[in-house]
Amino acid sequence: MRKLRVVIAKPGLDGHDRGAKVIARALRDAGMEVIYTGLRQTPEQIASAALQEDADVIGLSILSGAHNHIAPRLMQLLREKGLDDVIVLLGGIIPGVDIPKLKEIGVKGVFLPGTPMQEIIDFINANARARV
Repeated sequence: MRKLRVVIAKPGLDGHDRGAKVIARALRDAGMEVIYTGLRQTPEQIASAALQEDADVIGLSILSGAHNHIAPRLMQLLREKGLDDVIVLLGGIIPGVDIPKLKEIGVKGVFLPGTPMQEIIDFINANARARV
């Protein structure tokens, strides 16, 4: 069985990518194949990367407050591309009041600052299966 493939993306105009790089390294060290797309990615670019890379998981790092705009658009694009089985995770500054709506549209997990890396790794391992 192949390694889980995880696309890590920094959508929107937020230029702070330290957290995304830290999680990318932790997932790689946990045995996953990680593709980091870099800063200022649009939902279209992220969905395209997930398709091209045959991603099992997409992890978005959002600190800008744009999650209520970016996540619904990304989920729509994934459905249009037949990628509704790709697990989408959000990390960053996400107000608690927004989490139920994000989960309702299909985001599988939301991880706030301070979440232990092992908790995220365990969540991915428990919820994702490599797409073959």
